[in-house]
Formats: sequence, structure tokens, C-alpha cells
Amino acid sequence: MGKRQASVKFKIGQRYAKMIEEGDGQKVFFEMIEQINTNKPERDLVSKNLRQSVWKDIYEAADRHNKPGKFIAFIGWEWSSIPLGQNLHRIVFMPQGKDVAKQFLPFSAIDSDVESDFWAWLDKTSKSTGADFVAIPHNGNISNGIMFPMTDRAGNPVSAAYAKTRIRWEPVIETTQIKGDSETHSWVSPDDKFADFETYEHLIKMDDSDTGDIDKARVGSYTRSGLKRGLEFEQKLGVNPFKYGMIGSTDAHTGFSSAEENNFWGKFSLDSIPDNKQDKELAPKVYGWDMSASGLAAVWAEENTRESITRAFKRREVYATTGPGIGLRFFAGWDFQAKDERANKLAAVGYRKGVPMGGDLTQPPSGKSPSFLIHAVKDPRHANLDRVQIVKGWVASDGNAKEKVYNIAWSGKRKLNAKGELPAVGNTVDLKTGLYRNSIGATQISKVWIDPDFNKDQRAFYYVRVLQIPTPRNSTYDAIALDINPEKTGKAITIQERAYSSPVWYTPGK
Repeated sequence: MGKRQASVKFKIGQRYAKMIEEGDGQKVFFEMIEQINTNKPERDLVSKNLRQSVWKDIYEAADRHNKPGKFIAFIGWEWSSIPLGQNLHRIVFMPQGKDVAKQFLPFSAIDSDVESDFWAWLDKTSKSTGADFVAIPHNGNISNGIMFPMTDRAGNPVSAAYAKTRIRWEPVIETTQIKGDSETHSWVSPDDKFADFETYEHLIKMDDSDTGDIDKARVGSYTRSGLKRGLEFEQKLGVNPFKYGMIGSTDAHTGFSSAEENNFWGKFSLDSIPDNKQDKELAPKVYGWDMSASGLAAVWAEENTRESITRAFKRREVYATTGPGIGLRFFAGWDFQAKDERANKLAAVGYRKGVPMGGDLTQPPSGKSPSFLIHAVKDPRHANLDRVQIVKGWVASDGNAKEKVYNIAWSGKRKLNAKGELPAVGNTVDLKTGLYRNSIGATQISKVWIDPDFNKDQRAFYYVRVLQIPTPRNSTYDAIALDINPEKTGKAITIQERAYSSPVWYTPGK
């Protein structure tokens, strides 16, 4: 094949090409972000011919590199809705190939930045082409409260029709990534001592304009509060609009999807080296050390194919990690016993006696509480495990959702106090070298746990959170390389990496 010759036909393209040649590529990116923020794109950049050309390159590249059983390349794109800098991005993919993809042009935020319009397009296009779309919302933590809203974008209360449409297309949500962790926040989970993890609160804006009451906005920005709000809606509407499984991702713009703290290449090329992370702005008041070396999406699929992986996403049998390759199994049922946690074929027991992460529990046998089978295994190249927790949310008699975090299994000989709190595992990090020792923690943890507070009349969800022992944050590794005090980065010196399972839901009367 001959080399494709670049041809810049439009004035805006010529200006951007010159800026990139002069080293101002970041300014080009920010200018385009501002166009999406305000929904005022340069017309020449969104012409049908240009979009078709780029889309053709994408779907042909995906099909060319897709090798079932070895390497899976999905055809997909990002619906980049960011009204006034409030993140509503969705990643869209499908199991079909270019024979289906060439029948449509992807729906973009330029077409509409309103979710209902996006879902309507997915429905229409799926019916006309056979495309089996999966849409994944991401970075809820910087949505300014509108990722899990009480109303639609027109200001109408969330309805049953809205809820059914949303969960049809969006089975999974991204809960951790490079722009911070979206599991929860201490403002919405004040009793959770591990709530404030990799917090990032900058909207995708190119200015410093006021964003209102960010504390109140957090309720609609974090996955755990969204799951709770979903239970409340289900109580009223009979359907849950926020019935999400959880994954992690990286979201880098470097071409390097690095989620390792000691090998982190940053968000952009500008912050790919330690020297630039301290004083080079990536956006107003945003610097390289604000970025988190996260995360990964884990999928329990029958085989390594587009179709099998897509089915796993649709049934929510997926989980998130903040970077390490932690192995996690989570099953729920009514008959798990302590001996099951020692089974040689634990997963087989889990599927036979219960439902996996992402599933639903039905009405309990008389007098029984739900039992859960959990197996967590450390990444063999990474740190040992500190503990396994179950996060429960439920709807109380007043119609409001509550939450509780249970420490259910842990390493060492520590004991819970009267409040159910567990002493810290310890810390082996050497801040002179960035090394740590796996002399504490466990390589794997298995546990059968029964909910001691179960009420058969209260709808609920349960998910697993696994914590590692403390390890250095990416900014700490940079500080050591730069020979400065890690405290000067303004970030946590050590962190406890983690994994989040998708929830299991219990619904009374089913």
C-alpha cells in the first residue's frame, strides 16, 4: 500500500496543522473542547465527508486487528457530551464488524448533547442495522451532579420510560479512571474511612467560572450514591434507572494505556514526564499530579470474542480495579456455607448455588438471609491484600436509601472493635526508594458472609470492595525521581489500590 498524502483543505484545518507543527497541539485540543462545551463547532470539522472518512479508518482498523481468542478490538466511539464542562461522556461499542458499522455514522455530541436524543438514536440505528450497542457512562465524579439526576435534561422528573430506556443501553458505568475515582466521596459517605480516594473535582472547562454548590452536586456524581438513588426510584417507579455494573478504564491521550503507579505516562504528552507535572497546566488549575494511574476493566466472559465479552457487559458480570490485576469473584444466594469458601472449584459452586456479580436475588426462602461467596486474589506482580469489604445500600421505611460498609475478611490477626472497625494493616513503603515489602497482607482471601441486618421487605444492593496494602502513589515515585519531598506534590504519599465488583440486587416480592 502506498503512503496516504495529507491534504488540508479548510482554513481551520490549515491553522490547526500549523499550530501543531509549532508545538501548540494542546491549544488545538482545548479549542476543540470549548467548541463541544458550547456546542458551537467549526462547520468544516463536522462535515459528512470528513466524518465518513474518519469512521471508515476506525472500523477498518478495528476489524483488521481483531483476532478472536487472542486480541479483541471493538468498533466504537465516544459520545462526548460535556455541557458547560459537566461530563456526560459515554463510550459506545458493539460486537458487530464493519459490515454493520459502515451502515451508519456515529452519533456525536454535535448532533445533540442530550442523553435522551442519544438513546433514541441508538434505538433507531440498532433496529435499522442490527448493531447491538453498549454505552458506558464515565467520569461521573466530574458531572457536577447530573450523571445520576432527579430530572431529565428538560427538567421533567425521571419517569419509568426514562429509566427503562437508560438501563436498556447502559448496563455498566466506569467507576475509576485517570481523572479520579467515582466510587464515593466523604460528603456522601461520611462513615466510610476509605471514601476519599483519588478525588478529582475539576470539570472539563477551559475557564475558572463558578460551578455552584459542589457539595450538593456530589450526590449525583458518585456511583454509590447513584446506586442508592436508583433504589429510591425503583421504589417509586417500579424500575431502576441506575442499575449499573462497574468497570475501570485509563482515559489517557498519550497512546499509552498505563495504569501502573511506577510506570505512569500521564494524561497528555505534556505530563508524560515527572519534570512537567509540577508546574505545567493541563487545564486551568489542573496539573499532572492531579491525575490518577487508573484503571482496568475486568470481564468474566466464556471466551475471548467480541460476542462473549459483550454478553458479559450486558449481564453486568464485570468489575473494576484502580490499576492492579486483582482477581475477584462474587456470588450471592441463599445456601452458601462456610465450607464453600475452601472449594477447589469455587466458581462452579458459586454458579450452581447462586448468581454472579451483576445478578438479582429473588424472594428468600422462609427465614433465610442472603449469603455471599467472595474470592479475591492479589495481582502476582503487585501488593498483597489488606481486606475485603461488602458495601450495602437499602431503602429504609421512610423511602430514603441508606448505606453501610462491612469489613468481612482481612489479613493477619486483627480484630474488629465494637463499631465494626478494623485496625490498619500497616505500611511497609520506603519513601527513599519507593519500594515496599509484601511482609504484611494476604495473597488471597476467601469468605462466605451472611448479611446480619437483612430485612426481606427492603430492596437492596451489595457490592465488594477489595483493598491492597499501602503502596506509593505515582506522584511519590515522581518526587523520588526528582529528589524532592513527596509531601510537596500535594497528594497522598501512599494509597491503597482497590477493586470494585458489580453489585447484586435484592428485590422484595420477586
